[in-house]
Amino acid sequence: MEDYEAMVPFQALQAFGLAIYPRKKSDDVCCTAIHVLADTQTYSETVGHNFALNATFDEVDASSYDGLWVPGGRAPEYLAHIPGVVELVTKFVSLGKQIASICHGQLILAAAGVVEGRKCTLFLLLNQCWLLLAFGGKISGFDKKILFICGDYMEDYEVKDHFQSLQALGSHVDAVCPSKKAGDTCPTAKPGHTFALTATFDDVDPSGYDALVIPGGQAPEYLALNESVIALILSAAGVLKGRKCSAYPAVKLNVVLSGAAWLEPESISRCFTDGNLVTGAAWPGHPEFIAQLMALLGIQVSF
Repeated sequence: MEDYEAMVPFQALQAFGLAIYPRKKSDDVCCTAIHVLADTQTYSETVGHNFALNATFDEVDASSYDGLWVPGGRAPEYLAHIPGVVELVTKFVSLGKQIASICHGQLILAAAGVVEGRKCTLFLLLNQCWLLLAFGGKISGFDKKILFICGDYMEDYEVKDHFQSLQALGSHVDAVCPSKKAGDTCPTAKPGHTFALTATFDDVDPSGYDALVIPGGQAPEYLALNESVIALILSAAGVLKGRKCSAYPAVKLNVVLSGAAWLEPESISRCFTDGNLVTGAAWPGHPEFIAQLMALLGIQVSF
């Protein structure tokens, strides 16, 4: 299945969704694929991450769920031929559940005969805000502006997950990079896509934003040495002194030398809030990271 189309909505909507996969069980993994759109007749494909499952397909009771998410990628091409998958989708439809499908996912819906006479599209990017609303969600405090400081080879999920999750809440999100302008791109890492910038670095007025997000990866290693962004990079700007924070364990020394009190991420998914600062160790902690940032910004989702 396509990398972003599984992980981004899963982590953003984790509070009310589970990942399932036919003939696999909880704690198994699915390989994902990265689809890169270019100036060709189709996309290129590279190996993505491993996506961990948290439920067993054969134990799923459709009546206990509020909705179904179907990612795209190549997976639907063969999932649509598995009777158990088609039967499960049909069950969700018969129960009147909410269904969201993206890209090639509609192949499964077609196999289940549930799109006949319906209006739909496919193979396009999706804003998840409508999905929250479809589930009866109410979003308050979303009128925020958030700025991302980006750089080449920042960690893939750590920019896209957060960026699209905040967009899904209805916030205005900008991404900038020194020496680049709106419409330029930054390659991401491990493995990566190309991430499009939405604003020009030199035009940014920090006072016009409510929050700053700095993705990890390789980018901060050189962004912290860039005079034009040093005031916005945490340890280089001296704003960690006396604060409590966490980070990827490999950069613990940098955090300690900056004068911060190190918080050990005993689980790599742990995140911490100290005043107006949210820090985390790695992308498995994105749901917690996003939730804590939402709390600071006063953004609430209720059902």
